[in-house]
Amino acid sequence: MKKLRMTFLNSEGKKHNLDPILAATNLTEPTVRTAMEGLRDLELFEKDDVQLYAEVKGAKYVETIETPLFED
Repeated sequence: MKKLRMTFLNSEGKKHNLDPILAATNLTEPTVRTAMEGLRDLELFEKDDVQLYAEVKGAKYVETIETPLFED
């Protein structure tokens, strides 16, 4: 399984990841960067007076491998 992980810095400079549930697996850097900058500019996400997505840090695809042990 391949998923997108977007990393931001919050307003305190700490990393904060966002993993969208649905994302294409062939997105380009300009497309993802533009989306992340748009999300940052909305300034909608805050917790305890800390802006969660204050600065765009990076993005990557993360792949997981599933190995079934059994299935009923």
